[in-house]
Amino acid sequence: MDREKVLKLANLARIKISEDEAESLSHEFESILKYVGEVKSIKADIGAKSPEDFPVRNVLRRDGDGHESGIHSEVLLASAPERKGDYIKVKKIL
Repeated sequence: MDREKVLKLANLARIKISEDEAESLSHEFESILKYVGEVKSIKADIGAKSPEDFPVRNVLRRDGDGHESGIHSEVLLASAPERKGDYIKVKKIL
């Protein structure tokens, strides 16, 4: 790929590149395309996969007895820079 094609591609992608960068990239595209060609040439037999090949199962833990409500709240609120009652006070973001 020559420098002009690289500049045109950069323009289409709305990327600003200098003349020097375009010249450098023109040589790099050859190696990139060669590598992509090597990856394409690999024949992997993965077979057709269907939903039956991936059974649905629960990977979450069972709910157990929870802890008492609010036992960790005071520790959290004490570490906050500012608080207002039982809430952490933060800046208003619009």
